[in-house]
Amino acid sequence: MNSHKPNRLINESSPYLLQHAHNPVDWYPWCDDAFEKARTEDKPVFLSIGYSTCHWCHVMEKESFEDDEIAEIMNQHFVSIKVDREERPDIDNIYMIVCQLMNGTGGWPLSIFMTHDKKPFFAGTYFPKEDRYGRSGFKNLLLGINSFWLNRRNELLESSEQITFYLNEIYKKESPALQISQSITKDAFEYFHQRFDNEYGGFGTAPKFPSPHNLMFLLRYGKTSGDQSALGIAAKTLLEMRKGGIYDQVGFGFHRYSTDKHWLLPHFEKMIYDQALLITAYAEAFQAAGEIIFKNTAEEIIEYVLRDMRSPEGGFYSAEDADSEGIEGKFYLWTHKEIFDLLETDEAESAVNYFKVSVNGNFVDESTRNFTGNNILHISNYDKDLSGKLARKLFEHRSKRIYPFKDQKILTDWNALVISALSIAGRILGSEDYIQKAVECYEFISAKMFNDKNQLLHRYKGGKAEIDAKLDDYAFLICALIELYQSTFSVKYLLRAVELCDFTITHFSDVNGAFFFTPDYGEKLIARSKEIYDGAIPSGNSVMFNNLIKLARITAEPRYEDYAFKLINNFSAELTKAPGASSFLLSGIDFLFGNSYEIIISHNHSKEEIKTIIDQFNKLFLPNIVIIINNIADESEQLPFNYLKDYKAINEKPTFYICKNHECKLPTNDLYEAINFIK
Repeated sequence: MNSHKPNRLINESSPYLLQHAHNPVDWYPWCDDAFEKARTEDKPVFLSIGYSTCHWCHVMEKESFEDDEIAEIMNQHFVSIKVDREERPDIDNIYMIVCQLMNGTGGWPLSIFMTHDKKPFFAGTYFPKEDRYGRSGFKNLLLGINSFWLNRRNELLESSEQITFYLNEIYKKESPALQISQSITKDAFEYFHQRFDNEYGGFGTAPKFPSPHNLMFLLRYGKTSGDQSALGIAAKTLLEMRKGGIYDQVGFGFHRYSTDKHWLLPHFEKMIYDQALLITAYAEAFQAAGEIIFKNTAEEIIEYVLRDMRSPEGGFYSAEDADSEGIEGKFYLWTHKEIFDLLETDEAESAVNYFKVSVNGNFVDESTRNFTGNNILHISNYDKDLSGKLARKLFEHRSKRIYPFKDQKILTDWNALVISALSIAGRILGSEDYIQKAVECYEFISAKMFNDKNQLLHRYKGGKAEIDAKLDDYAFLICALIELYQSTFSVKYLLRAVELCDFTITHFSDVNGAFFFTPDYGEKLIARSKEIYDGAIPSGNSVMFNNLIKLARITAEPRYEDYAFKLINNFSAELTKAPGASSFLLSGIDFLFGNSYEIIISHNHSKEEIKTIIDQFNKLFLPNIVIIINNIADESEQLPFNYLKDYKAINEKPTFYICKNHECKLPTNDLYEAINFIK
């Protein structure tokens, strides 16, 4: 922290905004006062969007926002606004699209120049202070835009109007609905198959992102199509990632992405959403392939999440920084000498061999491009016992280092992903503790993240929940509640999922069946976006599509499936053009058009007896299935769906009613007959 007096950000809750609270820049948070100041003082607005664990956000702050010369220019000629993209994904979403439209790419920090009425006329990402390596310097950019504003303002205003108009046209125009069928999943598989790296796993070259929803789609496609190569692609990728430096071999959990094709050199930040999605991917891969390394990896990620990322209240923190002591990756690196100083000689030799540690190291300094003697731990062949023994000792030593910064805000959408992951892993891996932790996280959200209008909120920090929830918050929470029901069969979770789904349809859907990112009661921005692209996390529309299909099957309410068909019709042109870009939605299409099952188990037995039955189903990889428990004996655990009254427990025994692809078989009391039918 520098010695400047605090600016307006000092009163904010966001860790990212607080990081900039002592900059000499006269920052505003996103608020009406900032735009009114720009209007009355006749100045353009500079909007800077980032997040607390963003490495290049830190770099731009150090080079420019902590610099008195730059701050003086900004304060004299601009009104400057700082936004945390994780708190306000709606603002980030709109202006990131602008950046991509103007430049063909985007990223963080996101730098936007716009008018007082929020209409952008220039967009970029990171800028060094001075011109460097062909990249414009921020100082000259500020001076140049100020000159344009004073001397050629009409050009900027015309540009801002055109950009805003075009942005709105993107979401208004109706593309002709194309016929979507199960064949689109084959198109997506071919896309991943062609890009698959046979040697190292993953897709394409560098950088490589985990993108676990792509792997979950491949697992489903392999199951439905019988094409074992799809399972092979997913399994190879998951194996290579687990062996690589992108995985924290000592403390567990995954870093954000790999900068190289070998999964060796990561960008070291850790995001809670990556952990959640990867828990699900590894647990499902274990179920599908039976490889113990996948089970162990899912359990290790959960160990990290519960140990380091869980709040005392039961929610989960957002992220851990890539940097510690101002150096990216320092917390995670090891020297050859350090390991020999720490361990007995025989253990040290085992460690350097197993984790591939060398004297020269494998970590390259960004500026000099020279090896530093530091090592990123990675492995060639997995050995659970050796890995566990060595990791424990190294972890104990590493715990004495200065930890990276932890962003302790709790976000509803990312926490909902964790609830889903723990629910799924709990039933696959047979852990009641995982399921209980999922329950406790939901109880936290239920108690803390709704306002007095029963509307969901997005962010919790410092004892307060604030900011209207967006589509992702609702969609991911509905998904989490469905998964909680599938793991506990407690009716309250399913009924809450139905309630929230109906609310989302009312307040987020457009006339064509897709869902806007923001609710109709929220703050009005320059456009209201609708997204189908599954990026680092699945899109809200993709998740809602899956929710609608599952709720249609569970409730027997055809209107949910009607909405699902409207949604894919709305996005049919985008899906047809680039099916691989919406892999989570395609998992729903696989459910909709592929082999899918509904199992109703009617009974008047104890929960323990029914759990024993359910455990048999949970051993199987059956992604396109919903199980409904019809508890005849206990009214408090009965679902209020009329169709269930006709499903009796025959012979006073648990009775299985199984439907496949909308066709129902005769009921049976024989568990193994039921299982053999759906295998």
